[in-house]
Amino acid sequence: METVTALTETATASARPARSIPRWLVAALAMAVVVADQVSKVIVARTIPEHSLVTVIPGFLNLTHTTNAGVAFGLFSDSPAAWKTALLTAISLGLLGIALYKVWRAKHLGRASGLGLAFILGGALSNLADRIRTGAVVDFIDAYFRSYHWYTFNVADSAIVVGAFFLVIHLFQSE
Repeated sequence: METVTALTETATASARPARSIPRWLVAALAMAVVVADQVSKVIVARTIPEHSLVTVIPGFLNLTHTTNAGVAFGLFSDSPAAWKTALLTAISLGLLGIALYKVWRAKHLGRASGLGLAFILGGALSNLADRIRTGAVVDFIDAYFRSYHWYTFNVADSAIVVGAFFLVIHLFQSE
């Protein structure tokens, strides 16, 4: 009888992913992203006048205080449409709902997918909080090479990109 019990336990353990991440850790990482993003935005807003540059690494990285009323890469930021903020908020809420549903329904989250969802949830939630509170998001990281500047971004945007990278890793691992 002990042999049957041992085989059953071994089969059950091998059915679970070897490298899983618990839901509480996904939630904790998402909240850490929210806190890091919100704190960094408050520091920037209090210490750097809007549109000023602070050189961090010459030829590569500046800090600048800008606000973005649009979405990623400044898309729709110049749109005067009254419904823009409501639409962007609704889309963000819908995508957050989908991600939360995926986390909640998953029996086991692999490390890559769990980390990816945590970073995406934290970044999206933090930017959504800004959009609801002020109608815009504070961006401050200006990465560039010579005269070629990437779009100004923030910690939440970085977390979303890193999260997407982890989800891509998950896709390759699952094949």
